[in-house]
Amino acid sequence: MLHFSILDDTLSLLRRDRCLYQLRVGDAPIRIGRGENTFSMTRGSFTIREKIVSEKPLVVRDITLLGEKAQIRFDDGFALLSVSGGRLHVSFSGLEGCNRMWLTLPATITEHVYGTGETFSEFDLRGQKVNVWVAEHQNAKMLARKTLKIKFGLTIADRKQKFSNYETYYAQPTFLSSRRYYFHSRTTARCVFDFTEPDCHVLKTDSVDDFYIGFGDTFADVLEDLTALLGRPPELPDWVYDGAILGIQGGTQIMLDKIERCLACGMPVAGAWIQDWEGRRVTAFGKQLMWNWEWDRELYPALDEAIRSLRERNIRVLGYCNPFLAIEKPLYKQASALGYCVKDRDGGDYLVTITTFPAAMVDLTNPDAWNWLKEVIKTNMIDFGLSGWMADFGEYLPTDCVLHSGEDPQLVHNTWPARWAQLNREAVEEAGKLGEIFFFTRAGFSGTPRFSTMMWNGDNHVDYSVDNGLPSVIPAMLSLTCSGYGLSHSDTGGYTTFGKMRRSEELYMRWCEMNAFSPLLRSHEGNNPDLNAQFDASERTLRHQTHMARVHVLLRPYLLDAVRENAQTGHGVVRPLFFHYDEPRAYTECTEYLLGRDILVAPVLRQGKTQRQVYLPQDEWVELTTGKTYGGGTYTVDAPLGQIPVFYRKQINPQWIKIMEDIRHEVFSGFRKN
Repeated sequence: MLHFSILDDTLSLLRRDRCLYQLRVGDAPIRIGRGENTFSMTRGSFTIREKIVSEKPLVVRDITLLGEKAQIRFDDGFALLSVSGGRLHVSFSGLEGCNRMWLTLPATITEHVYGTGETFSEFDLRGQKVNVWVAEHQNAKMLARKTLKIKFGLTIADRKQKFSNYETYYAQPTFLSSRRYYFHSRTTARCVFDFTEPDCHVLKTDSVDDFYIGFGDTFADVLEDLTALLGRPPELPDWVYDGAILGIQGGTQIMLDKIERCLACGMPVAGAWIQDWEGRRVTAFGKQLMWNWEWDRELYPALDEAIRSLRERNIRVLGYCNPFLAIEKPLYKQASALGYCVKDRDGGDYLVTITTFPAAMVDLTNPDAWNWLKEVIKTNMIDFGLSGWMADFGEYLPTDCVLHSGEDPQLVHNTWPARWAQLNREAVEEAGKLGEIFFFTRAGFSGTPRFSTMMWNGDNHVDYSVDNGLPSVIPAMLSLTCSGYGLSHSDTGGYTTFGKMRRSEELYMRWCEMNAFSPLLRSHEGNNPDLNAQFDASERTLRHQTHMARVHVLLRPYLLDAVRENAQTGHGVVRPLFFHYDEPRAYTECTEYLLGRDILVAPVLRQGKTQRQVYLPQDEWVELTTGKTYGGGTYTVDAPLGQIPVFYRKQINPQWIKIMEDIRHEVFSGFRKN
């Protein structure tokens, strides 16, 4: 599909005889140089200072066609351009002494840009400068400013901080353009993608590495090629669609009592997620976990029997793990004695402070440590009977550590989450449980789509703030899709509580409504469960959770189909509106999303609101709860609690119509009567 032509010292990249790009002898689209970074990490958040030592342009001196490839000669080295289908691959040689590259790509004023991993505060990144570096999303600077706003009673719903203040759990040197192409670099180093210039994008990588640019007629074509390059997550186990996965903590009997109460209300329960199965510690931050990946028999007596008993009733139990080890516990002592932990420069175990306590990290570059931790997961979690888990963290590798492999931590840091996902994936596959067990990851980088079985959107705040709370989940899911990972979900109700911020029943219910129309309906008690409304906080919340779980079960065939499509083609389960509608508003809309091809979801994102303004692209839409038909345009619709604005295409696949009718008549009608 792509091919080259050369005429008068000018190389043209053509697609169906349309010129996409031209390069002439004497041009200098790339600059190279050397630089030095200084990193300072505090609780997973990074301050980065850079010193550029040298910089010079790579001037094109000669262009040669070599069959279906093109060779570019510079003064200092070469670039080899090759094409396959709709994808361009560019590699370099002779530039080994450089560790900085600036690539300039042409842009237009009307262009929109998405991706670079997971972004919460912005969806369209045009006009922004993005630091592609894996880190905690919530840094001390952000939390301090938000605390002040809360303290002085300022409205936080619409107040965003500067984009440069944000970090992200999932960073990836990939972006998707509204001009229907993607860019992906194979670098593992830190990058800065500058989308602020009106006529160009300037992409700086702290290494000289290959990159790819893929073109397509549609966004479906583009994402299909990108995900073929990056890898795609598999289909989820069938049982995850059987109802709610309830976030519960505190012990075996508490778990069983809560499950029974939900079942008595008629709630379909797919599973119980007990993140403290391995024990907990209480800190100034709240009820946290004891990172020792063994069953805590004191907190969860007879848990093994409970897991078997619940499994007989088609209810699964899920747990939690991460690549850290609690230094007070046996697994750390074992790993330390074997030399399996990441080291500091003095040869000791590198202890990283997370929130209020230090922990050691298993060295994932050490093959023996890798296999040891994998066996811990296989024996203590899979063989124990857990059907899934949160594979948390992956962002905290210090750049001043010493690794078993001898690799530069600055080049390994970004890869840590993908390595962590790979370790979990190998454990599941080697146990023969892929398709039966799944795990969900928070952090990510290139490689994560190939290994992780699902993403979740991290530790969102228990509020309505656009940059950290309920509204931030939508751009997070959409940006992941645009980066090539189309299977994600969020903690129902959010996670992070601090200061005077508390999760209200209303917030929990609004979040639950949204998550019912997502690939997975899973709740979280949060870091301070006693301060936050839970699914059983009152009869009202319990009834609401029950009806949303029923919605999720009714959507099962539709979700199964959408997840299967994502696994086969990379077309995200959650999609931006522009994926199917070439309209100006569709390219910037980040408060709504498409669930698969045929359903549009517009969650209520403001406190106390019982109506919502909805933008519908040009199509024929049927409001799910009323059956009313709309054309394209902007409308204000009723949205009382329990009635999230959801629309489906009038031309929906006929097999889904019965599902839509069942939701309308059996669930929402019943809820309104209550």
